[in-house]
Amino acid sequence: MNLVQGAPANGGTTSRGRWPADSGSGSGSDFDSAGFAARTAGSQQARNLPADHTQAILEVTKEVAGVLKSSGCPFALVGSVAVYAYGIPVRLQHDADFAVRREDADQVTRCLSDHGIEIVEPPEDWLIKGRRAGEHIDLIFSLAGRPVTTELLRRAETLPVDSVHMPVIEPTDLMAGRLAALSEHHCDFGTLLPVARGLRERVDWDRVREETGNKPMAAAFLYLLELLDVIRSRPDGKEVRDR
Repeated sequence: MNLVQGAPANGGTTSRGRWPADSGSGSGSDFDSAGFAARTAGSQQARNLPADHTQAILEVTKEVAGVLKSSGCPFALVGSVAVYAYGIPVRLQHDADFAVRREDADQVTRCLSDHGIEIVEPPEDWLIKGRRAGEHIDLIFSLAGRPVTTELLRRAETLPVDSVHMPVIEPTDLMAGRLAALSEHHCDFGTLLPVARGLRERVDWDRVREETGNKPMAAAFLYLLELLDVIRSRPDGKEVRDR
């Protein structure tokens, strides 16, 4: 990351030319240094924002889904693209994530490699990574410490993703996995809140509580949803899905 630079120490030139000439008022340059710094910082901040890769990631998602269908192995779309598939507006910036069973890893990776997708085996033992057209692909065997099972994949819903139908992780499994992944080092409620709002009527919040009950960050987020009236609390303190 480049730091925003101020005027050169000698007051002479910048990398883009000379500073504005002295106004002749006796007070030195009429250059508005504060305004310039604010504008420069704003431009720098805009340059540092991650690019929106939505369409590129969608194209890779569709291609990988087609290969996974041909493999005959069960799978489900997960992650941010799954959120997108449920109609929640998100900017796709990172990768396309697919849940597959560990026992299918060899067949799945062989099929993807045969279709020109570069396969990378990371040091982690719960996923395999791939690359296609500059975009990243994650084949995940474990969601927040929970193994991907046949039952989880059977609960997936078939949805159109940019006109291509594919299995997408069921909303309750999606939320439970997102909450289970929260930790002291990764606890961004801001990105989760619109997902919870968008899916609230389709999520079994009691099951989310059961599956994440021993995780303090998940409990804190569920309490926040109560305070914001996204989900309501029963008299016994248990959540129920909103109307």
